[in-house]
Amino acid sequence: MLALALQGLAAPAAEPAAEVVSNDFEIAGQRGRELFPMLLGQKCARFCDARAGIKPYMSIADSQADAVKGPTKALEMLALNDNLNTVIQSDAMCTRRHAMARAAGLAAGMALATVNSPGFAAETKMVKMGSDTGQLIFQPDELTICSGDTVTWTNNKGGPHNVVFDEEAIPDGVSQESISMDGQLGEEGATFSKKFDTKGDYAYYCEPHRGAGMNAALKVS
Repeated sequence: MLALALQGLAAPAAEPAAEVVSNDFEIAGQRGRELFPMLLGQKCARFCDARAGIKPYMSIADSQADAVKGPTKALEMLALNDNLNTVIQSDAMCTRRHAMARAAGLAAGMALATVNSPGFAAETKMVKMGSDTGQLIFQPDELTICSGDTVTWTNNKGGPHNVVFDEEAIPDGVSQESISMDGQLGEEGATFSKKFDTKGDYAYYCEPHRGAGMNAALKVS
């Protein structure tokens, strides 16, 4: 009876141990875990050789340190940061536009001296002389540009046209003759371009059609 009792108390036979697959690995004497574990039952034959000498992690600080090398690169990164702050904080359209252009240039790998050059962010604005329907107007007849920008007038319809600035409605120190057009544009598609560096308000007109109201205003910021 005692033998039977002991047999009844005996623990049931243990089931076969389940296979345990570990994703631990060792590289250069250090243990870690795979970022992307292999499928159950697969061996690392295809991956072990490729693993040798590779860190199982990436340090952001290390990557940034590698990206910023030398005083020139550091200055470019500081300038990029300043330009991005200017884009957000400035209320002036031209200041924001110049800062955005410089930031884009630095991000594209241009040199700091290049993006800081006076004409780097300059643009060209277009004005039609005569509307598409033949109205005797400048289109647009009010335009705001930034210092250093260029305006190009195109003879569109109803010519001949020209661009004459009112000498009493331009900033002090600006020569009326130097910014006005000599002669007239008779051929459609002909153009006249002028760069404006002096900030202020300008008024101009088409001499042949001034009496018909062909006047316009330009603001340089």
